[in-house]
Amino acid sequence: MIDKKRSSRVIVITGVSRGLGRAMAVEFARRGHMVAGCARTAVAACEVQSALGEPHRVEAVDVSDGVRVAEWAAAVRAQWGPPDLLLNNAAVINPNGALWKVAAGEFDRVVDVNIKGVANVLRHFLPEMVRRKSGVIVNFSSGWGRSTSPEVAPYCATKWAVEGLTLALAQELPAGMAAVPLNPGIINTDMLRSCFGAAAQSYPTAGEWAERAVPFLLGLGPRDNGRQLSAP
Repeated sequence: MIDKKRSSRVIVITGVSRGLGRAMAVEFARRGHMVAGCARTAVAACEVQSALGEPHRVEAVDVSDGVRVAEWAAAVRAQWGPPDLLLNNAAVINPNGALWKVAAGEFDRVVDVNIKGVANVLRHFLPEMVRRKSGVIVNFSSGWGRSTSPEVAPYCATKWAVEGLTLALAQELPAGMAAVPLNPGIINTDMLRSCFGAAAQSYPTAGEWAERAVPFLLGLGPRDNGRQLSAP
């Protein structure tokens, strides 16, 4: 459960390089919350860190690298303690193509980031959250975590996995906590443009989405544990 008496909450967000992650980081910081984010590359991390400023912290972390995730999580916890809100947003998608045409290395990359990356982050932040018996975990799913489309089978598979992983986790948490699989909806991001092309422009931008979604995320609590939710 997020402590709503605190004016500033600790928000951990993966995948802040661009799109939803970056938009959320900016909006949480604008609202006065403490943001600890990770980006895929050092260049992206520096860009987002500059946009947020101090005291927020953004580091280059490949979530599929369990050792690097452990180092990052330890540094965040040492500075601010366990997060109030943990957002597993980092994800990649395969280039459009029939499943049998997706190279093994590309399939592995999608699984390593979208499933193993989520597990790595949970593994290194959850123990202290569980000991404190408070905090909300939001694992970003997709409309393709509850339905399917051709040419994105690896991505669909990982997002269905995120749904199952999160619902099982919800059954393991102590009272006072929540784990939620979240479908963010359809947003005009690089990922959507890779699938939809110019049609992606018909949908809200990440910044427009974050203005509505961040208050929604801050309002989540124990009553939402195990609920399959969609962002407003």
